Amino acid sequence: MELSVFAIVILLMEVLGVFAALHAVMNIKTSQGAIAWSISLVTFPWFALPLYAIFARDKFHGYVLLRHAKDQKIRYIIDQCSLDAREGEIVQPVDSEIELALSRLADRPILKFNRSRLLMDGKETFRSIFDAIDAAEDYVLIEFFIIQDDRLGMELKQRLIRKSRDNVRIYFLYDEIGSYSLSDDYLQDMEREGVAVSPFGTTRGRANRFQLNFRNHRKIVVVDGVCAFVGGHNVGDEYISGHPRLGPWRDTHIKVEGPIVQAVQFSFVEDWYWATTDIPELNWELRKAEAGVEDALLIPSGPADNIETCGLMFTQAINSAKERIWISSPYFVPDRQILAALKLAVLRGVDVRILLPEKADQRVVHLASHSFYPNVIPAGVKLYRYMPGFMHQKVFLVDASCAAVGTANLDNRSFRLNFELTLLIFNNSFVKKVEAMLRNDFENSRLVAIEEYTNRRLPFRLAVRLASLLSPIL
Repeated sequence: MELSVFAIVILLMEVLGVFAALHAVMNIKTSQGAIAWSISLVTFPWFALPLYAIFARDKFHGYVLLRHAKDQKIRYIIDQCSLDAREGEIVQPVDSEIELALSRLADRPILKFNRSRLLMDGKETFRSIFDAIDAAEDYVLIEFFIIQDDRLGMELKQRLIRKSRDNVRIYFLYDEIGSYSLSDDYLQDMEREGVAVSPFGTTRGRANRFQLNFRNHRKIVVVDGVCAFVGGHNVGDEYISGHPRLGPWRDTHIKVEGPIVQAVQFSFVEDWYWATTDIPELNWELRKAEAGVEDALLIPSGPADNIETCGLMFTQAINSAKERIWISSPYFVPDRQILAALKLAVLRGVDVRILLPEKADQRVVHLASHSFYPNVIPAGVKLYRYMPGFMHQKVFLVDASCAAVGTANLDNRSFRLNFELTLLIFNNSFVKKVEAMLRNDFENSRLVAIEEYTNRRLPFRLAVRLASLLSPIL
């Protein structure tokens, strides 16, 4: 009897594995991924089926359905803002290939009359954020991937509670996977003081319970609809005082004022609506920033998009470069189209530089990045490793025309699995500031040689190749 039950279970797993393999063949976008999944599901179904349920999805179906809801509450806001922008002559007519493509990719116009401030370390970033929160009169929107209840996290909580007591509305959104260590006491303290608190909820809904592979990686602060902050910093002491093992933390944020603030605010509201089915009453007035002369475009991206927005953004930026494309990212696990674009840029005579950290916070991702050395370094792509500490910024620079600061890394997870946000500024003065910042970073970095991979011993190269097999989910 026991053998019969066991045989039935094995047969059932094999049948489920075959059906899942057929699903993989029909739905996985890359042939390599479809082959790998289908072989694993048929050969080792008891092991591969749970992994397939968690890691194989590349669409956040619940969020997709929400965007197509019949009431269209969210769409009405963005349509009205776009109409107000055109009537107020705030829309900047596109005059270059990169502006046209990226504007269409974002499905929103480039907005004029903005002013930005580049924030180049954690102390400067959170000093500016806290000053803005302290000055809030109506509401504060907070969204971070990682929030820790350490010293910096406690200071954020105390400031939010103080403003809530002053009848300022606070909306606090966090990714429950990124902020897994955040204590219940931290959240309950704010809720008792009237702060609206919610996890993003990637697993909300019966059909989404296995969506553990998606993350809301955005970092957003909006105050009164007047100023907004976007960038690479999370809320943790290491962003201020450095990491015990990795050393000083190098990251970049940006503060913006002007009509682009409403674009950042809309991304928060869309995430909040998914998490809570509620749309807060906010300020949607498109205000020109004082002395605002910058054109700006916000590109939100994520697994609910119809197309792979983030990967296409990087591809277009690289393909548009005529003189230089400099990219700073803590992780380098590109796909084929990014690799091809980088090599073609070199062939066009473009100065292609990629800035990466010397020290690794994620060992497997760091190992996987070495597998791309033979592909890009001989082609002329310059890889740099930042030496003083851990480099976590997400920045890119195209020629003298465009610079971007955001949350997206140069890896498959940002391209397809994470909700990300990238703010592009089309302004020569801002570009020069980013250029000076990156030049200083390059001066504190070393140029990577191909021998760092080819001359390593077999166990290291084998570990690199094994890590590279996980590239689709890193």
